[in-house]
Amino acid sequence: MELMSLLQDLQASAPAEWMRTSVKAMPLVEGTHVLAAATVFGTILIVDLRLLGLRDVRRAFTRVSDEMLRLTWGAFGLAVVTGALMFAANAGTYYGNTAFRLKMLALLAAGLNMAIFQHRTLRGVAAWDVNATPPRAARVAGLLSILFWLSVIFLARWIGFTKGYDFAVPDDAEINFQF
Repeated sequence: MELMSLLQDLQASAPAEWMRTSVKAMPLVEGTHVLAAATVFGTILIVDLRLLGLRDVRRAFTRVSDEMLRLTWGAFGLAVVTGALMFAANAGTYYGNTAFRLKMLALLAAGLNMAIFQHRTLRGVAAWDVNATPPRAARVAGLLSILFWLSVIFLARWIGFTKGYDFAVPDDAEINFQF
């Protein structure tokens, strides 16, 4: 099946129809999405600041990480569900939106950064878990994580104000700059 056909089927689905036709659906789902995303970023920021050695260095990194990441994964799951609902409502438009595509790339980059950290850098955590400066690889992972998640936030806000890069003024627009 072709991608555009899949997007059209998704956009014609019952959840997508509900999102488009219910007066309350989009504000509730979008508000929940924003709160979930804020929770994801906030909890990850706490862990990343610990990786950078800027916060809670006397607390074990593993403890900080364990406490925060449970909240992170729950909020991330909620953000995925609410994001999928919003995407379904206008799948074709979102798919063609450059800011949306860049946001997805930033999410992928954040995920890859986390996977590399989890499978490589975290192996030696016993040496820097408490009262020690994390190794350079851990600090780089923390900094990259912050940058990737800030990019996700920036691009997510950009989505709502763009339809891609087409900034052409419509022919029938009446613009009057006189005061």
